[in-house]
Amino acid sequence: MSMFCYQCQEAAGGKGCTVQGVCGKTDRVANIQDAMIYTLKGIAQLVEKGRGADLKFPEVDYFIMNALFMTVTNANFHEEMFIEEIKEAFVLREKIKKELEHRGVVLENLHDAATWSGDGEEAIKAKADSLQVSVLATENEDVRSLRELITYGVKGMAAYAEHAYNLGKEKKEIFEFISRALAATLDDTLEVDELIALTLETGKFGVDTMAMLDDANTGAYGHPEITEVNIGVRNNPAILISGHDLKDLEQLLKQTEGTGVDVYTHSEMLPAHYYPAFKKYDHFVGNYGNAWWKQKEEFETFNGPILFTTNCIVPPKAEHIERIYTTGSTGFPGCTHIVADDNGIKDFSQIIEHAKKLAPPREIETGKIIGGFAHNQVLELADKVVNAVQTGAIKKFFVMAGCDGRMKSRDYYTEFAEKLPKDTVILTAGCAKYRYNKLDLGDIGGIPRVLDAGQCNDSYSLAVIALKLKEVFELNDINELPIAYNIAWYEQKAVIVLLALLHLGVKNIHLGPTLPAFLSPNVAKVLVDTFGIGGIGSVDEDIEMFMK
Repeated sequence: MSMFCYQCQEAAGGKGCTVQGVCGKTDRVANIQDAMIYTLKGIAQLVEKGRGADLKFPEVDYFIMNALFMTVTNANFHEEMFIEEIKEAFVLREKIKKELEHRGVVLENLHDAATWSGDGEEAIKAKADSLQVSVLATENEDVRSLRELITYGVKGMAAYAEHAYNLGKEKKEIFEFISRALAATLDDTLEVDELIALTLETGKFGVDTMAMLDDANTGAYGHPEITEVNIGVRNNPAILISGHDLKDLEQLLKQTEGTGVDVYTHSEMLPAHYYPAFKKYDHFVGNYGNAWWKQKEEFETFNGPILFTTNCIVPPKAEHIERIYTTGSTGFPGCTHIVADDNGIKDFSQIIEHAKKLAPPREIETGKIIGGFAHNQVLELADKVVNAVQTGAIKKFFVMAGCDGRMKSRDYYTEFAEKLPKDTVILTAGCAKYRYNKLDLGDIGGIPRVLDAGQCNDSYSLAVIALKLKEVFELNDINELPIAYNIAWYEQKAVIVLLALLHLGVKNIHLGPTLPAFLSPNVAKVLVDTFGIGGIGSVDEDIEMFMK
């Protein structure tokens, strides 16, 4: 095998990608990403040594956060960007060492991850291709499984923390946990029980991170409102913006105002339409297309340039590369990358001028979809929702949050939504909603049967809603609510959402379309026995099981 990666739901054969990632990354990029993570763990070990001497390294926080985000599935495919990041890591690492030595910290028993160095690009590549930095370097299957579960959770946490950071929100406790958790994955003295405890603690900090991001988004742009989003087009040149970063969207909307260029959202950026602050832009037209995996054909018909603000890049057709721009943690060879200045400002003039030279988007559908049911909005409807439950109009809520993907098996979620009894309501967040958010499922007494809270990080909203309902119904346990969890997952942000829900005490979550390949049989058994984690079966059997 020339690589090994099993961090996402598409892991080849349900075991792992060994030649090339199903996501499209090459074996070389996969291995360099492993070397990046390995090096970050070494930096984290040094940071932890400094913490014992009451030393802080704030410049390290952003570096670790952004580098982790770069390795999330479908975020960055650019080999050279990773090599430059590793070189920067070496410089940062030596700076930390000098400061530690200056303060009298004895640097002994350091892991190779904290000491290795590559003298040039070829040396870095050689290290990346070695087993030493691979996931498989940990021989014990259960320890490996838990180390990776923690690492993937931290990756998702870092992604959400970066969005909040871009809006001026950060918490030192979150950064400290990320370093501590990464360093712990190098510690061979930690037993399985200790790693399980750290896994659950990762969920706790996942809740904190999503709460911080929710505060950042709503503080900057207002609380999401019930909104009808146009899915048709206008006859103007346009830019398509994808991903999750609302700060990037804000800057793009400001810079395109008055230029004659429209802006459309794609995939996970759809919920931006729910925020009051963005509704003042007349050229913010609507949403174009569907979930991330359909982008090749939808970019063909959009005609204009595309801006990726975060992950969910599908390796594009060669003829589309010149129209694709990346920013932040994203990257793809041949695509123009836009960086922020020292004040966090990004100059989007190049993509705007590019848009003016291209044809308007071709219409692929018409109509509207409704969303904006984040916690603040739903709690305003609390009396109506509670009454519907008490009168039996609503028998059950189904949390169907998470990710979409290209596997045919994900048709399950469309069929599941269609076959649910008419007295049930779907609570959703993330791109999983594209499997059913355009279906005509009706409403219950004016309450739509699909309540879209927003992006995957807005799964936090669904937890807030559940906790509020627990309080209203005066229940002792969140699991006594008439709520079932049937969640689709794809990448590492879904992992931190899962761990967050487990931390909140939610049990009997069903994951699909397959359980994670990185769960060893023993670790999976712990999750099943302790939390009731399960997979999916047939639609009819699952609905019968959930409705009992």
